Amino acid sequence: MSVKLQDLNLCANDKRGKNQLGIGTGLVGWDEVTQGTVLTSFEGDATDIVSKKAEERAYSDFNSYTATVASWRVIKPVFNRDICIDCQNCWVWCPDTSIISRDKQMLGIDYDHCKGCEVCSEVCPTNPKSLLMFNEHEDLEVALSKWPEKKKKEKK
Repeated sequence: MSVKLQDLNLCANDKRGKNQLGIGTGLVGWDEVTQGTVLTSFEGDATDIVSKKAEERAYSDFNSYTATVASWRVIKPVFNRDICIDCQNCWVWCPDTSIISRDKQMLGIDYDHCKGCEVCSEVCPTNPKSLLMFNEHEDLEVALSKWPEKKKKEKK
C-alpha cells in the first residue's frame, strides 16, 4: 500500500498546542469560574489581529490555539489518503474542527484538538473507511499497515 502519511507538523509551530489544558495551570474548572468572567483570546492590543496569520498572533495561554487537549484522548482517528474521496463529511461533522482540509482536500488531523469522539469515522462513506479509530499510542505507520481491504458485495 503506497500510503502518504499526513504531515504531522501541519499545525505545529512554537505556539500551537504548547499548553496542556488544565494541567498544572492552577486555573479553576468550567464550573468554578466566577459569573461574568471574560476570557480574552489574545494578549495585549488585538486591534489589527485579523490581518495577522495565526502563528503571528499573541494568543493567551488558555486559548484553544495554544492549549492542547490531546491528553484526554484514548483513541485517535487515522487517515488513509489512498481511500479518501474528499467528500468533506468528516470536516463538516467534526465538533472540534480537528479535520484539516484545504481547497476541499482532506490533508490530515489536528491531533492537538481532536478528542477521539469517532464522529469523523462514523460519517465516512468509503469502503473501507478512510478514517479509522486506533489506540492513542498506535504508531501511524503500524495503523496504516492494519487497514482492512475493500469488502466485495455478495451476489444474491
